[in-house]
Amino acid sequence: MPTESKEATTGSPQRQGIRHLRLRMTSVSWRDLANVALPILLVSAAAIWLTLVVVQPAPPRTLTLSGGPKGSTFNTMAQRYRRILARDGITLKVVESAGSLENLARLTTAHSGVDIAFVQSGVAEDGDTSDLVSLGSLFYEPLLIFYRSPEPLQRLSQLRSQRIAIGPAGSGDRSLALALLQANGIEPEGPTQLLGLEGDAARDALVNQRVDAIFLTGDSASTATLRALEHTEGVRLFEFARADAYVRRFPYLSKVMVPAGSFDLGEDLPRTDTALLAPTVELIAHRSLHPALVDLLIETAFQIHGRASLLQSAGQFPNPTTHAFPISEEAARYYKSPDRSFFYRYLPFWLASLVNRLLVILLPVIVVLIPGLRFLPQLYRWRIDSRVHRRYGELMALERETLGELSEQRRSILLDRLNQIERSVIARRMPGSHAEQVYALREHIQFVREQLTRPAVHA
Repeated sequence: MPTESKEATTGSPQRQGIRHLRLRMTSVSWRDLANVALPILLVSAAAIWLTLVVVQPAPPRTLTLSGGPKGSTFNTMAQRYRRILARDGITLKVVESAGSLENLARLTTAHSGVDIAFVQSGVAEDGDTSDLVSLGSLFYEPLLIFYRSPEPLQRLSQLRSQRIAIGPAGSGDRSLALALLQANGIEPEGPTQLLGLEGDAARDALVNQRVDAIFLTGDSASTATLRALEHTEGVRLFEFARADAYVRRFPYLSKVMVPAGSFDLGEDLPRTDTALLAPTVELIAHRSLHPALVDLLIETAFQIHGRASLLQSAGQFPNPTTHAFPISEEAARYYKSPDRSFFYRYLPFWLASLVNRLLVILLPVIVVLIPGLRFLPQLYRWRIDSRVHRRYGELMALERETLGELSEQRRSILLDRLNQIERSVIARRMPGSHAEQVYALREHIQFVREQLTRPAVHA
């Protein structure tokens, strides 16, 4: 008989590997393993769902911004925000408004649909503003006061009993003008005539001597208006010589220095450095605004407002200086560390947001899943052992019944029960790792069977 080769005897390495794998698989009860692992996986999945949907939901893809009148600075700025945000897949709906007062009213009105708005500092609102936060100051809106006088005025109180255009009722211009005039002892009900003219109408009234002074801010103080009034004979620009005192009295105002020649270098207008007062425009939002959108909006603000201009140096805006509204916690964090995260720099906004949220859920998953997986082998062994132990419990209870006198009928019933226990042990699939316990159990079953079938001993 020819001698078999070693490979024929032991099998090829591939066959040995397959055989070993089959043995490992048959040594595991996959049903029991699934019953143990499934609760752990379900709890982990619940933690992931809770984090993604409740704790860190996806940022909305659409925002609504309340801007300003058509053609105004607010409206122009809003359109620039819309174009830049569109690059990151965010649709910005721009709603026209009358200005800061209406913008603030919309933010404080439930179900208005407005998420963010431009609001001039110092504008007051009667509604509940506890839900509102600032994402930072964006730019100055200088207050320009032009007046007719043969000599420069030193104090606003010198305008008493004159005709002053301060803007229409409900406007930000009028609100600021009234606050400053009242601080100088000029009341609306006094001899001073306060008119509702603004913009070009106010300029024309001053040029044609129908009023003695005009208050201009924002779009009313256009570059064309400034140059025209600076070149008008007899018209002067009021300089706030006590600007520091005003800033202390009205914290929402800032002192702004306009360098000589800023309006017209050829004519050297103004002829000296001039101190002005200026409220700032802030970007106001609801506290619930998604953190990812806060970062995106501030980054957009840096692109739009970060350049140098007549009234600000490069990088001066946006900044976290706020007045009536607290700075958003997310905004404060961004101003301290303005660099975008790695994912936002190299991934589309929606994908970067998803990755960041997934990173947030790693902690609860690790807390639940890792310890659960570590104890999985112990839980699996406990489940298999408990099945064997349960049969032992049944066997011991049956054996206790054999201690007394047994009739043949009772003996037959106990044998049937014993056979049922044995059949359940044989029929129930057990992993090979517990075969020794199974066969030991069957030996004990046979021992009890012998006790039941042993003839009774009579005295």
